[in-house]
Amino acid sequence: MKSAIPEFDPAPLIQVLVVEDERVVARDIKACLENVGFKVVGMATSGLEAIEKAKALLPNIVLMDIRLEGEMDGTQAAQQIWQQLQIPIIYSTGYSDQATVDRATATEPFGYILKPIKERDLYVAIKTALQRHGLETRLKEREQWLTTILKGIADGVIVVDAQGQVRFLNLAAEVLTGWQQDEACNQPIAKIFTPLNEQTQVPIFELVTEVLQTGQPVQLIEPLLLVSKNGKTTPVADSIAPFRDEQGTITGAVVVFRDFTPHRLAQEQALTLQRAQLLEHQMKEMQRLNQLKDSFLSTISHELRTPLANIKMAIEMLEISLNQPKNLKADVDLTSEQIARYCKILRDQCNQELSLVGDLLEMQHLDAETTPLEWFATKLQEWVPQVIDVFQNRAARQQQRLQAIIPPDLPLLTTDVSVLSRIFTELLTNACKYTPSGGEITVTAYVHQEDWIRLQVSNTGVEVPADELSRVFDKFYRIPTSDPWKQSGTGLGLALLKKLVTYAGGSIWAESGSDQTHFIVELPINPFDKTQGSSSYPS
Repeated sequence: MKSAIPEFDPAPLIQVLVVEDERVVARDIKACLENVGFKVVGMATSGLEAIEKAKALLPNIVLMDIRLEGEMDGTQAAQQIWQQLQIPIIYSTGYSDQATVDRATATEPFGYILKPIKERDLYVAIKTALQRHGLETRLKEREQWLTTILKGIADGVIVVDAQGQVRFLNLAAEVLTGWQQDEACNQPIAKIFTPLNEQTQVPIFELVTEVLQTGQPVQLIEPLLLVSKNGKTTPVADSIAPFRDEQGTITGAVVVFRDFTPHRLAQEQALTLQRAQLLEHQMKEMQRLNQLKDSFLSTISHELRTPLANIKMAIEMLEISLNQPKNLKADVDLTSEQIARYCKILRDQCNQELSLVGDLLEMQHLDAETTPLEWFATKLQEWVPQVIDVFQNRAARQQQRLQAIIPPDLPLLTTDVSVLSRIFTELLTNACKYTPSGGEITVTAYVHQEDWIRLQVSNTGVEVPADELSRVFDKFYRIPTSDPWKQSGTGLGLALLKKLVTYAGGSIWAESGSDQTHFIVELPINPFDKTQGSSSYPS
């Protein structure tokens, strides 16, 4: 009769092969196994029979007697079953002497139970063996999975133990080092992985040792030169990291490295492409500058030749009049008014030439930054009205209204007053030039973002097309609106004005719309205040 043992968990799917050469004992063991819910799928009395039945029946576990009759004992049979079939073995024996235990332990069994066998001991031994076997199987599968991954990745991987002995190389590491897995194992890492400092060519041996001692990973930014077994050197990027057990003890390190040659070639190709693009850009820039130079020379030639042609014409007319014989009827009889007009042409054209040359020279000085600035704290509330007074008569003659709107609490502006005067003079000159009769010219000043002052000169009655606004500061640019007062200029005024504003540490731009045009100048209140980002101003 089967004994009822309620605390045992029946496991009918677990199949057991019993190997026992004493039939009575074998029947008792079978009964115990069936009593606790296991299934006996076969019985064997010798080692050879046990191997054959294990192959045929494929049980979950084998209960093996150590001492069997015949040429093969239980330990030998168990070893073959494990090697061929990976079926866990539990030894059962009536002998517990040291020699028997040593023989059994050498085969790494999953359990060991003494006769006479008790049901509880048998149940616990089998359940424990199967649990251990399942755990080891999962660990082995995981190890194989990780090994497959490591072997397949493109980077070289070397695993060392806590003593710095090589335990694993993947295929990429074998290629780069020239060492095979079987010959590199148990060798010191310094023999397999021999990097050099690329600059000094000095070997670096202590990298892995340092990681094992400190527990800190090492990431090398600069490539090393790896010397392979056959003496070939390869630039490699390298990193070394320790790994620990569950208690946090360092049990080894992993060295990961890769061939840096493709990356270096890619860098060189990218650099070559970058240089080619830069050269192409420089060539285009040179072509653009040549075009600008040609355009500038053409324009400046026109600006110089036109006044000279007028001067030449006036001189010729005066010469004809002066050289005409007194006794002949004059072909050209100049009146005093005409002579005065030609003299005025000479004077005006000479002044225009002098202004043009002066503006060109000043632009050259500003480009070379050879003109020093003299900084003074200026009270705009008092300074702006004084500048405007100079233009009041001119505006009145042209029936224009000129006014200033300056808040009384405006802070002091530190700037070069002469430069500021040139800026205002040019802006007001243009405003008077292009504002029609009845129009208004307004000068305003206000603080912008606490650290900057904006000065604005606005005039009504004229608009600059939106597509022309970006060109108003170009050299020799003329606003495409007729000058109602027929006033001349060098064509360099706004271009020079922009250079002056930039030289003073500020910026200028134009806005236009609603029958108005605005020129806005923004200057730092204190150009020496580093918080304004103006540390590059001239001094």
